[in-house]
Amino acid sequence: MTIQYINRPDQLDSLCQLISQEPWIALDTEFLREKTYYPKFCLLQIAAPGWVACVDPLAIADLTPLLEAIYNPNIVKVLHSCRQDLEIFYQITGKIPGPIFDTQIAAPLLGFQENPGYAMLVSSFLNVNLSKAHTRTDWSERPLSEDQIQYAADDVIYLCKIYKIMCEQLDKLGRSNWLESDFALLNDPELYQLSPENAWLKIRGKNKLTGKQLSIMQSLTEWRERTAQQENKPRSWLLQDDLLLELGKLQPVTLTDLAKIRNINDRTVNRYGKVICELIDSAKQRPPKPLAEKDQAGKKTQQHEAILDVLSAVVRIRAEENSLNPIILATRKDLEQLLSGDEDCLLLHGWRYNMAGRELQGLLRGDFTLSLKPDGVVISVA
Repeated sequence: MTIQYINRPDQLDSLCQLISQEPWIALDTEFLREKTYYPKFCLLQIAAPGWVACVDPLAIADLTPLLEAIYNPNIVKVLHSCRQDLEIFYQITGKIPGPIFDTQIAAPLLGFQENPGYAMLVSSFLNVNLSKAHTRTDWSERPLSEDQIQYAADDVIYLCKIYKIMCEQLDKLGRSNWLESDFALLNDPELYQLSPENAWLKIRGKNKLTGKQLSIMQSLTEWRERTAQQENKPRSWLLQDDLLLELGKLQPVTLTDLAKIRNINDRTVNRYGKVICELIDSAKQRPPKPLAEKDQAGKKTQQHEAILDVLSAVVRIRAEENSLNPIILATRKDLEQLLSGDEDCLLLHGWRYNMAGRELQGLLRGDFTLSLKPDGVVISVA
C-alpha cells in the first residue's frame, strides 16, 4: 500500500475528503515526552481499508481542516491503548474526537489478557511479528527515513485489519454493545488534564500519612504539578513521588535540613529549596484534605475478607460462563470498591454490571443467597 506522507498544507484537502467518506478510521500518534510535561506531537498516522497517510504536524502549523474531519461524530476512531494519543488531541483542541473504539479495551472480551500489547494482537490475529527497529526513534528529527515512515504506518495498517476481525468476533458473540460505556468514559476530560489541586490523589502510599504529614504531601504535590506545567518539565524532574512522602514525614523547614534528605539533588535544593521549605512550614499549620474512605488505612477484618471471597466466587462463576478471565470482569480491588460503596466501581457500569454487578449488589443486600450443590455453587433469590 502506498503511504501518503503529508507535510504541506495544500495536501490536507484530499486527505480530508478521504476521511469524510469513511465510517471509521484507524489513528495512531508518535510523540516525545521524556523531557517535557506535555507530549510533543511529532507524527499522526491515519488509515482506512485501501489507504494510509502519515501527517507531519511539525511541518504543518495549522491542522484545523484535518482535525475537523477527524472530529466528525459520525466516524468511529479506532486506536490501541488510546489514552496518550487522545491526550494529544485534547491538548490541541480541548476535546476528545469521539466516538472511540480501543482495541486494547475490547480484546479481553475475546479471551485476551487484561491490557494486551499491540504486538500481541497483531501476532495473534494476523500471524505477523512487528519490527522493533524504530522503537526508540526520536520522532522529532527530520527528515524521516522511508523505513521510519513505513514503521509508523504499519501501526494503523494492521490496526484496520484487527478492528475488522474484532468486530466480526464481537458480533458473533453478541458482545458488540458491551463496550459502549467503557468507550464513553474515554471522553472524560479529567483523564487528560489532572488539576494540580487533585494531583495528590494519584500518589501511592498517601493512606499511610496522617495529619501534618498528609497536609505537607498534598501541598507539595500541588506545587509540583503547577510548576511542571508552567515549566513544561516532567514532574519527576522536580520531585519523585517517594520523595513527596518522605518530605511529609521528615518535614524540613530549612535548606540545611532539606539538603540532608536522601535522594534530593543539589539542583532541586538550590532552585526550589526555599519554596519547598515555605510550603512545608505553611502546610503544617492547616489540616489536610480528608482521604476518601476507600483510601483510609485500616486493618481488614476476617469478616471483610470472607465477604470478598464470596463475591470473588460469584465473579469466577459468571466469568467462566462467559469464557472470560475473572480478572477482566472484576479484580479484588474492584470488589473492595463495590463493598465500600464507591460509585466509580467498574462493576456498577456497563456490561460488568449486567454480567455480575447487579447480582453482587443483590447478595450484599440479602436479596440473593448462595448454596452448595454437588455440581457447584447455586445463586438463588432469597
